[in-house]
Amino acid sequence: MAHEVTTTDVDQDNAHRSTHQSHRATYVTIFLILGVLTIFEVFVPEVYSAGWSGQTKMLLLCILAIGKAALVALYFMHLKYEKPWLRWIGYTPIYMGFAVIIIMLESYYRVPGN
Repeated sequence: MAHEVTTTDVDQDNAHRSTHQSHRATYVTIFLILGVLTIFEVFVPEVYSAGWSGQTKMLLLCILAIGKAALVALYFMHLKYEKPWLRWIGYTPIYMGFAVIIIMLESYYRVPGN
C-alpha cells in the first residue's frame, strides 16, 4: 500500500526546510563575523605599536575575545534559545571577562606615572 502525500505533510516539510535554511544563513553569518574578528585580533598588536598602547592592546584583545565568546555561546551553544535562568549560567564567563578588564584598568590607573 503506497503512502499518500497530503498537503499537511508537504507544508510541514516546507516549514522544516525554510527553518533549516534560515539557521544555516545565521550560522554562516556568525562564522564570517568570527573570522573577521579573528583577523582583527591578529592585526591589533601591529596597528597599535606605540609605547603607550600596551594596555590599549590588552583591552582591545579582551573585548574582542569576550565578543567572540558571546557569539559562540549565543548561537553555536544555542543559549539564545534557552530559558533566561539557564542563559545567566552560560553568561558567567562573559561577566568574568568584564571583571578582568575592570581589574586591568584599575591596576593601570593605580600605578603612578601612567
